Amino acid sequence: MRAGIAGYGLAGRVFHAPLLKGCGYEVASILTSNPERIAQAKSDFPQAQVFTDLDSFLDSDLDLAVIASSNIAHLPQTRAALERQIPTVVDKPMGRTVAEVKEMIELSEKKKTLLTTFFNRRWDSDSLTIKKFLATGEIGRPFRFDGRFERFRPERNLASWRENLSPEEGGGLLLDLQSHLISTALDYFGPAQLVSASVRSIRGGADDDVTVVLRHESGVDSYLAASAVSGAPGPRVRLLGSKGALVINELDPQEDALRAGEIPIGGAWSTPMTNTAEIHKGGEVLPVDSVSGNYAAFYTLVKAAIETGAPAPVSLADALRVAEIIEEARAISVR
Repeated sequence: MRAGIAGYGLAGRVFHAPLLKGCGYEVASILTSNPERIAQAKSDFPQAQVFTDLDSFLDSDLDLAVIASSNIAHLPQTRAALERQIPTVVDKPMGRTVAEVKEMIELSEKKKTLLTTFFNRRWDSDSLTIKKFLATGEIGRPFRFDGRFERFRPERNLASWRENLSPEEGGGLLLDLQSHLISTALDYFGPAQLVSASVRSIRGGADDDVTVVLRHESGVDSYLAASAVSGAPGPRVRLLGSKGALVINELDPQEDALRAGEIPIGGAWSTPMTNTAEIHKGGEVLPVDSVSGNYAAFYTLVKAAIETGAPAPVSLADALRVAEIIEEARAISVR
């Protein structure tokens, strides 16, 4: 299956390219106009065609288009791919606004062409471990979830568009990491309404400290925090239940493995991608087995969706709901 990657920065080169390769896709075409990234693309995939023009890229006989470019380019590139009826994966966030996401969805439905978005954090070890313990009932009835992406980078990177551009241009943590937090919370606990939001810029660039609170119909409240200026990062996840709490402090090693050039050959990692998980019951702390993470599962499911009509790995309803919550959070932010 011939795949093309539009954009060859962090998302395209570090995440999508090795996952596609590991799942048996041919990375046949790459779109980038950056000279350094052109050189990287030619080195990484000598057999691939490297384009600087979107139309030429999309007309290179692709079975799948992966839109991994900056957020401002997601809509026009996705629109062009769907007009050609090329199945399309869009890196998160699918669009900068609800209107953009709706336009993509309506076009995919009109063209009867697969469209999905890359909420890969649903296949983190912590995500799969949470689902495991929700199924076993070991911590009782869940009622509160804390999900965090917190870092301490007091000086913003002036070369990073994510840290400096306005929301209208696609910058900020609300569109970036917070979209993962909202997506996973909806995946764990089902439909939710936004209760409150704080969207702040501490360092003077794009929003870099964002907290969102969701109330799920299932009875769980999700407290979701994304921050680049947290001097004391909290646990990656903490799920409180009536009989105990599941605590996972760190991300699994998948991103580090991808950055190091490792590839999940055959759609699976050769070593477990787990992190340390514990059940807390007051002063009693019990280590428990975590589930190995696997981002490659996303592209295995994409292939099945294209070939057999199976469901996409992330539904368009979920993509739209995430966009709606993000837009509402910005509107009601207390800051």
